[in-house]
Amino acid sequence: MAPSGGAMAAAAEEVVVYSARKEHLIKPLFDAFTAETGINVRYVTDKAGPLLARLQAEGANTPADMLMTVDAGNLWQAAEQGVLAAVESETLKANVPAHLRDPEGRWFGLSVRARTIVYSTERVDTEELSTYEGLADPKWQGRLCLRTSKKVYNQSLVAMMMERLGAERTQEVVEGWVANLATQPFSNDTKTMEAVAAGQCDVAIVNTYYFGRLQKKDPDIELALFWPNQDDSGVHVNVSGAGITRHAPHPEAALRLLEWLSTPAAQDRFAGLNMEYPVNPAVEPDPLVAAWGDFKADNINVSKAGELQAEAVMLMDRAGYR
Repeated sequence: MAPSGGAMAAAAEEVVVYSARKEHLIKPLFDAFTAETGINVRYVTDKAGPLLARLQAEGANTPADMLMTVDAGNLWQAAEQGVLAAVESETLKANVPAHLRDPEGRWFGLSVRARTIVYSTERVDTEELSTYEGLADPKWQGRLCLRTSKKVYNQSLVAMMMERLGAERTQEVVEGWVANLATQPFSNDTKTMEAVAAGQCDVAIVNTYYFGRLQKKDPDIELALFWPNQDDSGVHVNVSGAGITRHAPHPEAALRLLEWLSTPAAQDRFAGLNMEYPVNPAVEPDPLVAAWGDFKADNINVSKAGELQAEAVMLMDRAGYR
């Protein structure tokens, strides 16, 4: 594929996107892309699993040109199941750091979210906090809340810990988390943080943008983010991203949209709409996000989250993390 500007826009009149990102997070961007290029964007929104199943079922007859989804684990699964095409793009290589895209060019991160520790500013001294592993210490017994292990976000976190610490040490950590739980795991990050705010527990692990949403609703909420592992590996980060489908009817226009989403003009809005971090390092985050402070991020390629995800799920099951 080799996009070449305006002539391509005239030849390709639309792009069809299957998106696991919700409509209010993508429509403003697609409208701006259409206004700039004349290429119409049609889209279908659903959860990642059903969209991938739909792509597989449609095969060569799919109308979809692009799959946009969350978590590198989901992107890795889509690539491994053969529904995404490898693309060569100097624009994407320049705009998306290497550890936030598929080494084979089948998908590219478009925004970054950190999965970090949130704590009660009333009941926790930051001197108590250090690392993800530190939350397994008995001093946190009855003070930790977690989201269910069934969600891909925690599976990816554990997968990356396996890459960094090895399976044996990671299982010790996860068993420690389970031993320290104040209550059964919650179904989502918002409920998990609400439990901390209500005093049901003191610390939790959540994605930063969920904290941002809560903070927007209640600027005085007595919670704050802590950046763990700053003396070693850094904070676990993941991406939302996209790839061009293997049987895309409009591959050149799809590549043009993918490249456009990585540019500074689009990155500012792509990340800001959901209070994430821009994947393009030339773009500053939203002021609310920037106010959380700088941190060192884990730079292991996020594709490892997918590669080790099945093993992570089994490890979490062995550790009694439900």
